[in-house]
Amino acid sequence: MSDVSVTAPSAEPSSRFGVLSGKDIGLYGLMIFVWGTSWIAMASQIGVVPPVITGIYRFFIATSAMFLWAYLGKYPLQFPLRIHLRFALLGVFIFSSNFVLFYYAAGYMASGLMAVIFSLTSLVNIALTALFFGQKPSRVGIIGALMGFSGIGLIFWPEISVHAGGDDILIGLGLGMAGTLCFCMGNMVSVANKKHNLPLVSSNAWGMFYGLLWMIFIALVLDVEFVMDWSAKYWIAMVWLSIVASVVAFWGYMTLLNTIGPARAGYLTVLFPIVALLLSTLFEGYHWTLPGLVGLGAIIAGNILVMRGKNS
Repeated sequence: MSDVSVTAPSAEPSSRFGVLSGKDIGLYGLMIFVWGTSWIAMASQIGVVPPVITGIYRFFIATSAMFLWAYLGKYPLQFPLRIHLRFALLGVFIFSSNFVLFYYAAGYMASGLMAVIFSLTSLVNIALTALFFGQKPSRVGIIGALMGFSGIGLIFWPEISVHAGGDDILIGLGLGMAGTLCFCMGNMVSVANKKHNLPLVSSNAWGMFYGLLWMIFIALVLDVEFVMDWSAKYWIAMVWLSIVASVVAFWGYMTLLNTIGPARAGYLTVLFPIVALLLSTLFEGYHWTLPGLVGLGAIIAGNILVMRGKNS
């Protein structure tokens, strides 16, 4: 999953951005790989360490790396209190709560299914943008959103049927949807912050810091034990998620935003769930069904319609 602060939906025509260069294509492929593999990495950390504690460890490393980036890049780090309150909201929604909820969801479903749920981000965003900013979605966007949520139903119906009598898959679905909603709420905070022209590196460094404090607070209130998993599997996943899926992915995503534009960069959310599902098939025994295939197609088509609707 990407640790990035998403900008407001853009209505700029994509013609402003040129043809994809070899570097752009290579970076695009790298981002799909990184985001597509981050879900199974998250799932491999479930077991010994409570999810909220894993989140603390992960964001302690990521926060340190982000502040180092800000320092070396000479990005400003001093801001007034009212701006820090905005950073804190960003941290609570994007850089803590949503990740912890997905860590808990990983105990109930295949990692690829979590990626599919998260791919609804662009669809949820159009509803929240209408709610908070009065930006009415286009007809194409509404159709895309309906297709996406219908696709989720098709994908999860076989899972629910197989586990009839048990609530595990429903709990996982609920946790994943809650995590996606938190991330989207953070997107709205990021959109509101945009008018202050805050550097994204600085915003994300402070956002990660406050998200880290929030997770520590939750762990203390709930009296969650700080335990450690010293296995190679846990720490290989930790390094991948903290450094590659956070710091490197952030740099890659921002580079693509500047070179190919937000609309085409947004198609990453369409493609990385396919990688995640393929990995679930290979390593977690996920079984494809006809409704699942149709549902995945509906989600992909829905995302494409939403992306096109932003530029119409």
